[in-house]
Amino acid sequence: MTFRLASLTKWVEQAAAHARADHVHWCDGSDAENQRLIDLMLETGDLVRLNEQTHPDCYLHRSDPDDVARVEHLTYVCTEDPHDAGPNNNWMAPDEAHALMDDLFAGCMEGRTLYVVPYCMGPIDSPFSRCGVEITDSPYVVVNMRLMTRMGSDALERIERDGSFVKGLHSTGDLDPERRFIVHFPEELSIQSFGSGYGGNALLGKKCHALRIASHQARTEGWLAEHMLIVGIENPAGEVRYLAAAFPSACGKTNMAMLIPPEPYREAGWKVWTLGDDIAWLHPGQDGRLYAINPEAGFFGVAPGTSRSTNPNALAMLNKGAIFTNVAVTEDNQPWWEGLDDRVPALDWRGRKYDPSNGPAAHPNSRFTTSMQACPSYSDQAENPDGVPIDAIIFGGRRAQLAPLVLQARDWEHGVLVGAAMASETTAAAAGQVGVVRRDPMAMKPFGGYHFGDYWQHWLEVGQQLTHPPAIFQVNWFRRDDEGGFIWPGFGDNLRVVEWILDRCRGQVSAVETPVGFLPEDGAIDLSGLKRAPDMNALLAYDVDGWRRELSEMAGFFQEFEPRVPESLHGQLARASAEIG
Repeated sequence: MTFRLASLTKWVEQAAAHARADHVHWCDGSDAENQRLIDLMLETGDLVRLNEQTHPDCYLHRSDPDDVARVEHLTYVCTEDPHDAGPNNNWMAPDEAHALMDDLFAGCMEGRTLYVVPYCMGPIDSPFSRCGVEITDSPYVVVNMRLMTRMGSDALERIERDGSFVKGLHSTGDLDPERRFIVHFPEELSIQSFGSGYGGNALLGKKCHALRIASHQARTEGWLAEHMLIVGIENPAGEVRYLAAAFPSACGKTNMAMLIPPEPYREAGWKVWTLGDDIAWLHPGQDGRLYAINPEAGFFGVAPGTSRSTNPNALAMLNKGAIFTNVAVTEDNQPWWEGLDDRVPALDWRGRKYDPSNGPAAHPNSRFTTSMQACPSYSDQAENPDGVPIDAIIFGGRRAQLAPLVLQARDWEHGVLVGAAMASETTAAAAGQVGVVRRDPMAMKPFGGYHFGDYWQHWLEVGQQLTHPPAIFQVNWFRRDDEGGFIWPGFGDNLRVVEWILDRCRGQVSAVETPVGFLPEDGAIDLSGLKRAPDMNALLAYDVDGWRRELSEMAGFFQEFEPRVPESLHGQLARASAEIG
């Protein structure tokens, strides 16, 4: 292609000159280009070829031991008014951030190739898709972006048609944790990331663009950019209903997106279709319903815990054409991680001879990257340019106590309260302490691109555009008993709860009303075929004293975002508190 958008060409030329790149390569996304980059990384040792007999075209990448997760404390949103970024974000003045990043990027690509990566988030021909260009000096980023987005010549053609794109500038730098920053300029639709090669920090189309920048775009344009899976549930009559569900990272999003029905449900004809496991862009439709597209084209999933028993669909798509990051390997060079099987690995994620005294063989946040179309339960509706209609929105997290197995909000406004105040135990997906309960509104705490008070108001405004809004639910697969064990079996059996959710959406079953929402009646969740019936009384218990404390803590949490918390959320909180007494 001889013509390129003038603003794009100028930006690339300026970045290459400032970083003093030795070469500039415009990526076309072709198979040949991908193979050249893989061969290059095999030569440099950035990739290791895995067992060709068991895992053809699969590779292992070992990142720097100090570069293995998102770094929320070094992630900034740079708005002119600090209040617009909100207390949910680290803020830096745009001028200060540009000066900082300009200094870091100066000369950083000397001796390296600068790759220009045009990409489209969402189906190429969808009016709901948005494009970006990532400049990077990492071939690892390029091959991952090819799997995770619609990357290459088609995306570049759309960028030239649209005349606009999100700018992403990335360099691994010297991987010095003291010189690592991920900064976002939502008012400029640009991202700059320096000093990390880890996916969430370096694959700028993912969390940086598709959530932080896109949430700003969505507010301006009247839609929602959310940390949600999209899944289709087909009942025995052949009807497919679509759900969007928000869970914090490493809390089961991928497992739910690829859920395999339990045996009684499979025999009855239930099927589950995967459209996305991490991000959903939700748009009001002309018919008053909410429609979703998945802006991504691949999976960047957490490996530990993935197995034939927990997620056989995920495991089945990892035997060919996958990239693994920070997993262990067996003696015959197959990828391995805790929870996979009972083999003993030969080398840990750092490439050392495996020694249990060094900790887990695979890093707790080790990952796999693969094309979404490799998933056995993949739905071609993921390429539907109009998106799919959403019947239910589900919020969930890890709560050992209090939160019931499932709860339905009274209406959209109450559902926004449920999402805004949801809490979950932290996981290894982010740097920091694991297992601490924190509020994570809509599972967007690390990803919201602007003030949460304004974000919740935007949710309320989107709901006002919908004559047929999705019903909103909260689930908790992680309730524990007195011995610390999980009460609910989880995984495929979560479809039993989803069936109740869909029945509620169609008005086919009644429920028990409490001050905090609707709970299933006794016997409403089908337990047939389970080897051991879980304690449903414990799973669906309504703890008055516990909820009284929870509502008080919600109110305290909202105080952090004043004076921008919508009055209607205060009203919802006051109503629940008054009903509890």
